[in-house]
Amino acid sequence: MGREEFRARGRAASSITAIAAFLSFTAAVPALAQDTAVEAAPAPTDEIVVTARRREESLQDTPVAISAFSAEMLQDRQITQTQDLERITPSLQFKPAGQLSGNSASSVVFIRGVGQVDPTAAVDPGVGVYLDEVYLGRAVGGAIDFGDIAGVEVLRGPQGTLFGRNTIGGAILVRTQRPILGEFSGRARVRAGSDNLIEGFGVVNVPLGQTVAARVSAGVRKRDGYVIRAVDGLDLGNENRYSLAASLLWEPSADFDLYLRADYSKQDENGAPFTFAGVNEQAPVAAIASVAAGCPGATIPFAPLVPGDPRFGAPNVPMINDVRCANDFQDRGPFVNGGTAPVQSTSEVWGVGATANIRLTDVASVKLISSYRETESRGIRDGDNTPLLLITTDVGAQSAQFSQEVQLQLDFGSVNAILGGYYFNEVTDERATVPLAFPPSPPVIGSLLAGGPGSRDLQLSRLKTDSVAAFGEVTWNVTDALEVSGGLRYTSDRKTYRGTVLNLFPATQPDPDPLPTLATSQGGPLFIFNRPFKQDFSALTGSASIQYRWSDAISTYASYAKSFKSGGYNTRYNAAPAGNLPVPFAEESVTSYEIGAKTNIGRLRLNFAAFQAEYQDIQLIFRQGVVPLLFNAGEARIRGLEGEASYRAPWGLILDAGFSILDDKIKSITPVPGATATVTPNDDLPFTPDMQANFGLGYRIDLGGSTTLTPRVDGSYTSKITFITGSIPLIEEDGYFLGNASLTLKLDNGIEVSGGVNNVFDERYLIQGNASLATLGYAERIYARPRSWYVQVAASF
Repeated sequence: MGREEFRARGRAASSITAIAAFLSFTAAVPALAQDTAVEAAPAPTDEIVVTARRREESLQDTPVAISAFSAEMLQDRQITQTQDLERITPSLQFKPAGQLSGNSASSVVFIRGVGQVDPTAAVDPGVGVYLDEVYLGRAVGGAIDFGDIAGVEVLRGPQGTLFGRNTIGGAILVRTQRPILGEFSGRARVRAGSDNLIEGFGVVNVPLGQTVAARVSAGVRKRDGYVIRAVDGLDLGNENRYSLAASLLWEPSADFDLYLRADYSKQDENGAPFTFAGVNEQAPVAAIASVAAGCPGATIPFAPLVPGDPRFGAPNVPMINDVRCANDFQDRGPFVNGGTAPVQSTSEVWGVGATANIRLTDVASVKLISSYRETESRGIRDGDNTPLLLITTDVGAQSAQFSQEVQLQLDFGSVNAILGGYYFNEVTDERATVPLAFPPSPPVIGSLLAGGPGSRDLQLSRLKTDSVAAFGEVTWNVTDALEVSGGLRYTSDRKTYRGTVLNLFPATQPDPDPLPTLATSQGGPLFIFNRPFKQDFSALTGSASIQYRWSDAISTYASYAKSFKSGGYNTRYNAAPAGNLPVPFAEESVTSYEIGAKTNIGRLRLNFAAFQAEYQDIQLIFRQGVVPLLFNAGEARIRGLEGEASYRAPWGLILDAGFSILDDKIKSITPVPGATATVTPNDDLPFTPDMQANFGLGYRIDLGGSTTLTPRVDGSYTSKITFITGSIPLIEEDGYFLGNASLTLKLDNGIEVSGGVNNVFDERYLIQGNASLATLGYAERIYARPRSWYVQVAASF
């Protein structure tokens, strides 16, 4: 397949260096002043600057629903990773550990009910995650630790014009801190806490002359897991990761700057903390596994091989406390895992990038954004979480992506415009091994009854994406009070799939290399998609808005936006598809209508948004036998109301709050011949709670000089939430409140001492769930970590 091709693609990273060298020769050309990182921290004027429309402007003057946070805001509210953002952001659900991956670095992100639960490379995320304006194409890598962070913006709703790919739900923009010219500075922190938490982070800013500065950072985080496997004492949900980053800023004039950045992160953990949720004793696979393990009285649902043989007939697993039986006696509680199969969660991500700003004239400037990134990951999970073999998944992937964006920004005073082009290329090699207790036919059952271990599917896939887009948006300030804006984006995606499926060979065969070459079968049916299968997707999407500023304190807006996410090919099979051809799925789209109001009265900021979104051709999971496949089989309508508030009193009071109310309705489900729907019109969309609310309350006490003491409490509430398409009460969270508390002492010598408690009330609540009760018969879930504490010492110079 091509490790060699991957190495060849790695050489594409050298193109970044070539681009940087070329741009250095343009220093004599009038260039754009430095494009600073997001300044989400309140300035003395209490203004927040955002870049939601790819240019710097006030949050209160931007007709987009945005939640913006500075590094200080994130630190104060104990937001240390992207997945924590759901605690402070309306309509956002951000979960690590995808349901089918077992990898705790594989993110599942939904905004306003739009996202994607399938973490495989065949499916693009529904919410775009951007690191320093670079789109991250894979679910693995989207869970980012906030180290040397400058700010985060969460754009809610489809971003149909200005952002790279797949932003039908919204976009999360993560900005790291740029080097500071002429300043030698740094900061470091050390944190310790419960579950043997040890965390360290440091960053140093070094001037290399009047026009050049560099910045280097490194971090490490280790913590014990909170779910223990009974068979071997292995702790699941542990943390073992480290990161490195370096950046260089060259600003030879006010008209030109070049920003280079490289980052590396690695995670090597035991596995996601799934635990047993339930078993359907009447499911075929559960019965087969019980019979194969010798469960007394268990029978399987197949016609008898020998007439009158009592071992065959209706499925039955007796409710007895015997480890050989697939029933609810396997439940060991929320923090003990009963599985025996291997588990693992690893990822390694690195990337390099270059951003150049060139001022051409007083009204025209150019921005160039180039990036190359690679991701390698492997996740293994024992899906049934029992000593039995119902299902285990082992998914490994290598991915490489290159992107290039060009922007022409025009400023004619009352008219602003941005025109651009975007190119994205990604190649992912993925290997999925799925041991099952599910035989293809009655003869295999005989081997199971004789002690055979079951079967295993091995699926090797190469997936390639080539995407080209052209976009433009124009904003016209008709008067000082009235602004109208409109934009279009044309996107053309080509998806290519080539793969091999080997299935129904002994599950005890040693594991192959995580990413072997496309090989021949070791026994059993072999489906070879040995030529590239291609699909082309294209769409013209757009956005429009009108905003009226009633005064310096109040503005209102109305907007329209449409965005789409391309389709692809299913890569999971345990039987040959018709004609031995891969099964495709088409694109999905969201059309959104929104009205909003933004107010800034004194020190009180209140922002509101109300919207209705039409979600069309939803890529839903159906099942063909035991296999989950994606089909365009749904139409839905989502309505919502969101609000955010912020208040900073001159006497020390700090108040932040937000809420969202979502009403989702599945309007129709399209039947798929040969497949079973996992959702009905009466179900809720996954990760779409009816209500979310959050608050933060602090009080800054001045102790003299610049020394302050700040106690703070933060809370968030989430109503009932489902984690997969369909209603399965075993893995639904009924609603929960999460409370955190902290105390921070800032000394005037740059030293800061803080401590806090997370999950103060030791709330037991679910953060993930998965199930296939009808055929496989299993259900699993992840509970959040119980109450924990930390202490931290930080210093800056």
